[in-house]
Amino acid sequence: MRPAGLPEPDPNGLLMRVDILTLFPGIFRGFLEEGTLRIAIEKGLVDVRLRNFRDFATDARKTVDDKPFGGGPGMLIKPEPVFDCLEAVVSEAEAPKPRMLFLSPRGARFDQKLARELSRESRLLLLCGRYEGFDERIRQAWPFEEVSIGDCVLSGGEPAAMVILDAVTRLIPGVLGHDLSAESESFEGDGLLDYPQYTRPASYRGMEVPDVLRSGDHSKIAAWRRQRQEQLTKSLRPDLLE
Repeated sequence: MRPAGLPEPDPNGLLMRVDILTLFPGIFRGFLEEGTLRIAIEKGLVDVRLRNFRDFATDARKTVDDKPFGGGPGMLIKPEPVFDCLEAVVSEAEAPKPRMLFLSPRGARFDQKLARELSRESRLLLLCGRYEGFDERIRQAWPFEEVSIGDCVLSGGEPAAMVILDAVTRLIPGVLGHDLSAESESFEGDGLLDYPQYTRPASYRGMEVPDVLRSGDHSKIAAWRRQRQEQLTKSLRPDLLE
C-alpha cells in the first residue's frame, strides 16, 4: 500500500525501496506527505510501501496478539500474521531481497555511520512492534538486524522507523537540494558536531554575527568553523572525541 496522494515512482530512477510492516500505517501518512520524504518520493528516488500485518490474520476478528506463555503483563504479537506478511513481502519478484531491520530497544544504537551505510542499500524492510513485543520465533526465523534509536521505550516502533527513514533517505544522492548539505553536518566526516551558522540580518536585538564570517576570508572562516566544532563537541558531546 502506497500513501494516497503521492505519485508512483519511476522504476528507472528508483534508488531505494522501503517496506514498513506496522499495525498502524496511518501514522506514517502525514510524515510521508511533507518535507524531505515527499521530495524523495516525488523525484522517484524512494518508494515507501506500508504493510499492515493485521491483513494477514486469518480469523474473523483479525487477531494479531495473545497472552504470553508463563504469564506476565500485556499481550504479544503472534507469529502467524507476521510470518505470512514477511513471506509475501520479501518474496516479491520485482524487488531485490531487503536488508531487514527490527526496531527494538535491545538493538544496536542507530547513528550517522549506520544511516550512511543503509543509504547505499537498494531495499530496506522495517518491522515495527507494538504492545509487549513480538513472539521470539520471529527473531529466530528471520535475518533481522535489531536497531534502537536510544535508551528509551516507545509505544511502538513507528516513531523509530520514521527517524531511521528520514536519516537514511536524505543521504540518497539527489534527495537534498545540494548533496554537500549532508556531508557538512554533525557526525559526518571526522565525527564532530556542526559549527554555528548565521544568516541576515547581521545584527539582531543586540546580537551580532561574528566578524570573521563577514570578512570574506575563506581560510579564516574555515579555521573559525573548525575551532567552534571542536569547542562545541568538547562541551556538549565529549564522548565523540574518544
